[in-house]
Amino acid sequence: MAKNVPPNQPPDDNPERSYDQSSKRSAGRTADQSSDQTYDQSYDQSSDQSFVKRVLATLLRFRDARHRQVFLYQALKIAAQGALVITLIALLAVVIFILVRGVQHINGQLLFGDYGKYPSIKPAFVGTLYLVLISIAVAAPIGIGSAIFLSEYMNTTSRLVRVIRIATETLAGIPSIVYGIFGYLVFVVAFGFNYSLLGGGITLSIMILPVIVRSTEEALLAVPRSLREGSFALGASKVRTIFSVVLPCAANGIVTSLVLAIGRVISESAVLILTIGMVTDKMPGNITAPGTSLALDVYYFASHGFPNEAAATGVVLLVVVVSINLLATVLGRVYGKGELADG
Repeated sequence: MAKNVPPNQPPDDNPERSYDQSSKRSAGRTADQSSDQTYDQSYDQSSDQSFVKRVLATLLRFRDARHRQVFLYQALKIAAQGALVITLIALLAVVIFILVRGVQHINGQLLFGDYGKYPSIKPAFVGTLYLVLISIAVAAPIGIGSAIFLSEYMNTTSRLVRVIRIATETLAGIPSIVYGIFGYLVFVVAFGFNYSLLGGGITLSIMILPVIVRSTEEALLAVPRSLREGSFALGASKVRTIFSVVLPCAANGIVTSLVLAIGRVISESAVLILTIGMVTDKMPGNITAPGTSLALDVYYFASHGFPNEAAATGVVLLVVVVSINLLATVLGRVYGKGELADG
């Protein structure tokens, strides 16, 4: 059979040369295949290496982020503990200083004697009692009633309720001296009360009103909705549900807010300087007379040359305030256990 020979090229009659050419062609194909395999292997190896690098980089970033989080947590924890220690040290320093300076000067004349040659805080006890009674008598019904209206009769998510809450929180943050100026201009001057325990008590009631409203509202909102629905299902009206179900369940928060408000009334001084007259040497005959309080006696004694009596009065005021705070805690626990037992 004749071979296919390209034109103008004589046939190759040498078999060795044909064998060499075919060997070269097969060797070339083998080399090409081996180079392709080598390229594929190197590509696979480089891909594997890049994947490993990416995984390692991700792990390193995760480790670094975790280390940063742990470090930040530890730093914040140490800062919080340091702030707590500084606060406790400052509190203990003040308490210890007052106790050391004042306990030794507490005596019967200071507590229960008549104001004469030696000072006495008996008028301050009476004045403080009047102020507490007036302020709570005015603020408690208004504050609790406002909280009931906001939580039970209004949509708690409405814009009006949000505005009222912002207003009450703003009133709670106003400095007490501003309330004192308001009480002086309104009750002492405009209404003609002059310096009196009545004007001071009403001014204090306005000052503690935001605290009572917000605390009572939070206590009412904490009552489960299912209790109200169960009362309605039994045929009770809304008013009866509020007074028979909601208020007893919220008594814990309401009583605590009232007791804390009393503590603020007892420790207040800036409001009273401008409204009750700071008369330290006379017993107030009635609520329309001027008077004094324990906090005002501390200021008066310290500014009129009685430092020992001022320290002793500070000890009495400190004991009264701490006792009121402990009473609020105890009442909260008692009412809380009662609610759990009823439930």
